Amino acid sequence: MSHSTVSLSGTTKLLHIIIALGMITLLAVGIIMSEFEIFALYDLHKSFGAIIFVLALARVIWRVKKGWPSAVGQMSQVQHMIAKAIHWILIISTVLYPLSGLMMSIGGGHGLAIFGFEIVAETLDAAGETVAVNASVGGLGHDIHGLITYFVIAAIVLHIVGALKHHFVDKDETITRMFSLK
Repeated sequence: MSHSTVSLSGTTKLLHIIIALGMITLLAVGIIMSEFEIFALYDLHKSFGAIIFVLALARVIWRVKKGWPSAVGQMSQVQHMIAKAIHWILIISTVLYPLSGLMMSIGGGHGLAIFGFEIVAETLDAAGETVAVNASVGGLGHDIHGLITYFVIAAIVLHIVGALKHHFVDKDETITRMFSLK
């Protein structure tokens, strides 16, 4: 993939910020709703997750088309490899995390509605109980969704720590180019 110049496009910045805030919020809400069994949050969580999924796919296509941004400051080979690994984990997880949630919901028979607009109908038996459309897909989605939570949190923390290191220790433009208006 090609490397872009130091400045980032408005599309790159917007997709990064929306997906980052969306993923962090959905992570927090997902943990809270599952730990405290706040079932009222599930429809909102799924609605925003489906939207993030579409935006993440757009971001992957954009990244493939435009290439990865080049590093601003100087890094050792080890730091460069760690940064690249974190970026790959993050970009893959922004697609895999919501996809696994969709697999869990749809495969488990819970369907998908985005803010009340039904995309995939819930499947119910005669007694009104949810019936899995594909229990294997639903179970795999559930396992992936739960398993990658810790990897995503660790990758986000490392990404933020790395960006702060660039800003405060290296004093380069890594953060400012993401949040600049030019």
